[in-house]
Amino acid sequence: MAVIKVHGIPLSTAAARVIACLNEKGLEFDLIPVDMGSGEHKKEPFLSLSPFGQVPAFEDGDLKLFESRAITKYIAQEYGDKGTPLLASGKEMAIVSVWMEVEAHQYDPVAMKLAWELALKPHFGMQVDDAVVAENEEKLGKVLDIYEARLSVSKYLGGDVFTLADLHHLPTLSYLMNTQAKKLFEPRPKVSAWVADIFSRPAWRKFLELRDQK
Repeated sequence: MAVIKVHGIPLSTAAARVIACLNEKGLEFDLIPVDMGSGEHKKEPFLSLSPFGQVPAFEDGDLKLFESRAITKYIAQEYGDKGTPLLASGKEMAIVSVWMEVEAHQYDPVAMKLAWELALKPHFGMQVDDAVVAENEEKLGKVLDIYEARLSVSKYLGGDVFTLADLHHLPTLSYLMNTQAKKLFEPRPKVSAWVADIFSRPAWRKFLELRDQK
């Protein structure tokens, strides 16, 4: 089997998404660090792999991909017979796709702003913008109300089994639950139970071990 390569850093939520997916599939891969501090991701040869200069870049033999959600979908399809299925079929897949879109367009833009302000800025010694935090906490609360309703009728977002619709949330959730944003989850018992469930997955724990080593 061709060696799978992930170019990126574990601190990146997008790279984390891909690594978590590979772990769910039980696939071996090489993690190739990208020195973002020196701007390596904005120069060749990295730009030949990821033309927008964002991590991760992904290689599977001759195939080269960028955009983390496209990469996870490829992994889930190409290696469908390995590890956790992560996708569905027919009408069930339609529901999974809806919640994959919700994650990308409703949840992630807000969650990433909060993760940046509350987790990453302090990590890098930068000043937190309280106004941005307040605005996006309100927005995320409204999103989580919809999640609470969905998870009241379904164990996972896409249905009764764990799929990419759930996995894609893990990196930002991991940052948010270690900040004051945790208060947004605590009053919502279905969301809180879902977070605890997906955090407990061995594939995610394996990723956290990798991140903590770096």
